Amino acid sequence: MHDPAERVRTLRLLMGLTQGELAAAAGVSQPLISAMQKGTRAVTDDVLERIARATGTPRSFFDVDPADLPTDTLLFRKKARAAAKEVGRVEATVREAYRVAAALLTQTRVRRCRLPRAEGPLTVDDIEDLAAETRDALGVARDGVIGHVIRTCERAGIPVVPLVLVDAAGHGEDIVVGHSGVSCWRGPEEPYLISYFSAGSGDRQRFTAAHELGHLVLHPARRALVTVADAEREAHRFAGAFLMPRERAEEALAPGFTLRDLAGLKQKWGISIQALIQRAHHLGIIDDSRRESLYKQLSARGWRTEEPVVVHAEQPALFRAMLVRRYGERLSLLQAADDLGMHPVLMRSLAPDVPVGRPRAGRAGNVVALRPRDDLEAEAL
Repeated sequence: MHDPAERVRTLRLLMGLTQGELAAAAGVSQPLISAMQKGTRAVTDDVLERIARATGTPRSFFDVDPADLPTDTLLFRKKARAAAKEVGRVEATVREAYRVAAALLTQTRVRRCRLPRAEGPLTVDDIEDLAAETRDALGVARDGVIGHVIRTCERAGIPVVPLVLVDAAGHGEDIVVGHSGVSCWRGPEEPYLISYFSAGSGDRQRFTAAHELGHLVLHPARRALVTVADAEREAHRFAGAFLMPRERAEEALAPGFTLRDLAGLKQKWGISIQALIQRAHHLGIIDDSRRESLYKQLSARGWRTEEPVVVHAEQPALFRAMLVRRYGERLSLLQAADDLGMHPVLMRSLAPDVPVGRPRAGRAGNVVALRPRDDLEAEAL
């Protein structure tokens, strides 16, 4: 059963709006918005139409069943100084992306492979083994370079999507609250989602995707057993092991390696020099002192912020493919946003190369956006 008051709250979180700001934009009173969210006033169609028009949101957004959204399974590392509003925006954005991705996976009957699932306490050797088992599950050779991390996940039925946050003006903006990736699931047998907020360099993007894949393997059955900090450390270990298996790492990272050697390995494996140093430390090839010495050398050369060797960013394809399968090659972004009850700016971030188009005329619940629609159509011209 849908709850329009809860969907109004979700929209406020998505756009980073207070009750007063939303009320002012929609031309209603703040006490009315407050009363609706408390359940002491009914949410009327007129108010929803005003809010939809003011924020560029399809009317269908308010008909979504909140039960379709994941609750406490969203994992991402937050900076200590991150404002509660920013954290709320990230969580609401990812949950909306998950809701739509899960619906499309079901509607288009995308095959999903079964990932290994960690249980109970884990040792570092367990994590190395689970990374190898994940390669098996995804159809990747245990000792080879993974050419395209995102497509590897997508071929297993795990959508990987870029995201932007919808701002108060109905536009997109890049804000990263802590870690650049987020993983999300709804239940043990339900679909997964991996998302990232800023692609950055290709090596960073590949590591982010592998890190979030690690969360999906390591933490659905162990969420209550580990702290956030421990979960992040485990996912980091998994990412290194998944991208560069132990035996190959021990061969390539022989004691006495230099930064020049690491630059060559980065080019081959698509892993940053800093991640390679950490991989060598994890495997006991170098000690703390040697690791710190290498990091100081990186800093002296200015490589901590801009490493040599360009690894090109990967482009996801599954989300757009599902939209095409669902709506056909002539699909419209606005029509898909309307049908799926999603803000058009967020929909565009999930499928950036989909034509904007227009919703079909005469359909109940058509998009009533003003300013955001104008922006989208102007860019299409």
